[in-house]
Amino acid sequence: MSAITDLAVQGADGATVALDRWAGQVLLIVNTASKCGFTPQYEGLEALHRRYADRGFAVLGFPCNQFGAQEPGDAAEIANFCSLTYDVTFPVFAKVDVNGAGAEPLFDRLKSGAPGLLGSKAIKWNFTKFLVNRAGEVVHRYAPTTKPEQLAADIAALL
Repeated sequence: MSAITDLAVQGADGATVALDRWAGQVLLIVNTASKCGFTPQYEGLEALHRRYADRGFAVLGFPCNQFGAQEPGDAAEIANFCSLTYDVTFPVFAKVDVNGAGAEPLFDRLKSGAPGLLGSKAIKWNFTKFLVNRAGEVVHRYAPTTKPEQLAADIAALL
């Protein structure tokens, strides 16, 4: 399987963004939502992003409206919310589907690389997190209930 960083995604502005700009970095890729009980995790995700960015780490956020319609806004509204409410500086991309026939290919790759409980590939809710090593390989999947600060040791081990 090729590296995650061989893929391209759509930026919040609609432009194609090649993930190879993060080649050689450790990544935490998260499906996000602005109106979810887990939304305060933006704060912890941003803290991780700032703490490890100078060591080759980045958080990449992908808004998703598939779970309880908890991401209803357009790209501008989502960006404004993330910036004003949580001072998010990590990249937040275009809204995506993470499950089903229209799922973003990146998330298909992430789910195949790190299946969930009992081998399930479907993402169950917002703020499912995938840790990707410097080679672009998925090394771990974390449940929405896993707080970002609980990932610090795993991230540091890959850096």
